[in-house]
Amino acid sequence: MAEILLVNKKNMKNFKKGFTLIELLVVVAIIGILASVVLASLNSARTKGSDAAIKANLSNMRAQASMYYDTNNKYSAAAVVCTVTGANPNVVTGCTDVFADATMLNGLKAAATAAGATVSAHASTLGDAWSASVSLKKTPATTFCVDSAGAAKEGSISQATGICS
Repeated sequence: MAEILLVNKKNMKNFKKGFTLIELLVVVAIIGILASVVLASLNSARTKGSDAAIKANLSNMRAQASMYYDTNNKYSAAAVVCTVTGANPNVVTGCTDVFADATMLNGLKAAATAAGATVSAHASTLGDAWSASVSLKKTPATTFCVDSAGAAKEGSISQATGICS
């Protein structure tokens, strides 16, 4: 009889080595919650990365515009309104003079692609000023603007002066 009890105790020990269904479900739920938090953070980081690319592309255009001005003594011969469509950056309208420069145009296209929105660029009637702006991804109502006066900030283009305000 003593031997029979020992055998049953051994069988019971083997039976208790697994996980219960509830324990497995709790672990799966915890992993699911952690995965959703990570994915939400990743989406936020992606948006911030796009905004950084937009700002870098527009800010880097200032140096090229200065080189264009040094060569031509003006940014444009007349008022210019240049637009590059974000959905299809090859759709370019009115980009002449300083904005027709290959490096400037590529910067506008890259910013439009990163933003997924239309980039607007303006040159003054006298050819002595230029500016460009585009909506940021984090808050589409916010625009990032750069101009010939050295500004690179969140804001809009002043219709009166043609520079960032």
